[in-house]
Amino acid sequence: MKLTILSGRSGSGKTTALQALEDHGYYCVDNLPLGLLPTLAAQLQNEDHAPQRVAVGVDARNLPRQLLAFNRIIEELRQQPLDTEIIFLEAEPATLLKRFSATRRRHPLSGDERTLADAIELEAKLLADIRQLADLVIDTSNLDVHTLRNMIRQRVARRDVRLSLLIQSFGYKNGLPHDADLVFDVRALPNPHWQGDLRPLTGRDEKVAEFLRGHPESGTMLDDIFHFLDRWLPAYGANDRSYVTVAVGCTGGRHRSVYITEQLAHRLREKGVPLHVRHRELDG
Repeated sequence: MKLTILSGRSGSGKTTALQALEDHGYYCVDNLPLGLLPTLAAQLQNEDHAPQRVAVGVDARNLPRQLLAFNRIIEELRQQPLDTEIIFLEAEPATLLKRFSATRRRHPLSGDERTLADAIELEAKLLADIRQLADLVIDTSNLDVHTLRNMIRQRVARRDVRLSLLIQSFGYKNGLPHDADLVFDVRALPNPHWQGDLRPLTGRDEKVAEFLRGHPESGTMLDDIFHFLDRWLPAYGANDRSYVTVAVGCTGGRHRSVYITEQLAHRLREKGVPLHVRHRELDG
């Protein structure tokens, strides 16, 4: 049986993610007290028609004492014949503030003596142990509901290989992606932004690709990153890693990083590596 523990900060999209898993046949339980997780897992495995895939939502509505015991609970779970993974949804505090203000929902930790900002900060501390142990962290700050649902389906529900790989481009001007495992900085490459006819285009366009191919350092950078990934991704998979997120960044996240990301994806797919591609500043 596969057990997926889905956690994250309030307002980060846990309900959407859990619904996406349920749509793909997962037996889903939301807001289960953490202390009951081992019992639930044991009971489900003893059922005559036990579900093959189970997802449990865990968040700050749990008692603080149980959240602090998360490490011990996970160790207990991993002694059972289970394939256990932890998915954690993250978002910037400013984004969470905006989402709660827009929906007028009440944060589960806010109250008369605690502001929304304070509740968001407290929740991050309470969930720190879960985030630290997560197999996959997804930053939903720039994701809409549909994109998040699709990402959960592709990377979690439909994962039929040992290692789920995502290569995403981003712009440093909008901050580092919080969910990246490996980050490559390609700002040393010539910038198409300063070419007037290329500025409105992206790294997906042939004119931008032609410009970058015309500079030898672009090929050298691409070769170096590809050879690193080609050499070390199998080692991550062999070390019981289920998910790896590779981020490629340039200044604006529209030209150089997009081009390098597309080229990396093409080369890796030619070698038979299954992967997903996302362009943070283009895809929204």
